[in-house]
Amino acid sequence: MAFGQPRIEYKTNAQMRTMHEAGLVLSRALDAAVAAAVPGVTTKHLDEVFAAVLNEAGAKSNFLGYHGFPATICTSVNEEVVHGIPGSRILNNGDIISIDGGAIVDGWHSDSARTVIVGEPDPEDQRLSDVTQAAMWHGIAALAKGSHVGDIGAAIDDYVSSVPGKPLGILEDYVGHGIGSEMHMAPDVLNYRTSHRGPKLRAGLCLAIEPMLVRGSIETAVLEDDWTVVTTDGQRSCQWEHSVAVHEKGIWVLSAPDGGAEHLVPLGVVPVPIP
Repeated sequence: MAFGQPRIEYKTNAQMRTMHEAGLVLSRALDAAVAAAVPGVTTKHLDEVFAAVLNEAGAKSNFLGYHGFPATICTSVNEEVVHGIPGSRILNNGDIISIDGGAIVDGWHSDSARTVIVGEPDPEDQRLSDVTQAAMWHGIAALAKGSHVGDIGAAIDDYVSSVPGKPLGILEDYVGHGIGSEMHMAPDVLNYRTSHRGPKLRAGLCLAIEPMLVRGSIETAVLEDDWTVVTTDGQRSCQWEHSVAVHEKGIWVLSAPDGGAEHLVPLGVVPVPIP
């Protein structure tokens, strides 16, 4: 490895197929948690719904106990950006909540997040979520079209900058990451354009791509629980995330049942199952 640079773990096809198994369990657990996100329920209830799906599948949570984190998902509501702890907070009509979770199957990890608007959406919150989700897919498409990890952030940045209307901010303090035998691994995956191209894209590379956008300033702070990250101006935020594999035949979204085809084909990318 290069001096001072963390080693990147490149997976075999068999290992990536196991990561896809973890991703399928995770997708079902997120389906359940998203369906349960209605006015009047607590964020703890969403955590219980998510955990039940993992338990039934015989999968493990990679969030629970991670550096002491006390739950199986992060529930970040409104001005909370990431790492919100599920608890007694009751969801209200119009809340925007990002649900971020992970699963482990046979030692291999998957990580994914979705944003839900509870009840009737504010049009600007819906726009925030739609743009964040689309930005994620543009970043994923860059895995198939690009040559370096830095192309992902450039694609996300270019898309967000191109959207008409009031500009949205891309958080810089929190980024995507490599994933495999651990949840967080090298390399970092920035969500914005820089002069640093990053490592070359090659078969066996698995990445969690997770843009986080805000309606206001990108300045954040961490609450006294040492986990929950909030916008300092109180503006609402959003996160979408998928785990994605690069293999010798193409790319495959590990945490999507269709490998990402629904959203990637319109961007000119046809995902290919892992051989």
